[in-house]
Amino acid sequence: MLTTSAPAELTQLQRETDLVYLCNLMPVPEQSDCSIAATLDIIGDRWTLLILRDAFRGVRRFSQFQDDLGIAKNLLSDRLRKLVDAGVFERIPYQDRPVRCEYVLTDKGQDLSPALISLMRWGDRWFADGEPPTVLIHDRCGTPLAQQVRCPTCDEVVVHEHIRSRKP
Repeated sequence: MLTTSAPAELTQLQRETDLVYLCNLMPVPEQSDCSIAATLDIIGDRWTLLILRDAFRGVRRFSQFQDDLGIAKNLLSDRLRKLVDAGVFERIPYQDRPVRCEYVLTDKGQDLSPALISLMRWGDRWFADGEPPTVLIHDRCGTPLAQQVRCPTCDEVVVHEHIRSRKP
């Protein structure tokens, strides 16, 4: 029950619950000038991110995605169609009868690699108890990879406290 006045018996928890309820009823404003919001519109759900993870591991065929992820066919079809429509994947036929296609990352899709690596690193830090399930390495020398944000002018590693935003 939503209340506008706070009687003595109304607890702080109830007032906070009412506020959360009100906030959830409010429409989310359009974020057309927010690149993060626009990106989340395309890749912002669990299945889509896992499909992308598999694509970066070399999975290309519908049946391979389904087998690896255990995802329902209708969900997989929907997510792949959305990624193709967004230009993240390209469908490349590999069989004529029946027509079957591989889903290949486009340049736009390949540009998601650093974002997925960042999510992986965050999960490794906060959920893997110090033992990441997978370590990314340089394929030529076998060295584990580091991910850092560097200034292109002074080549200094930039931590989040020293990052600012501005309009172009």
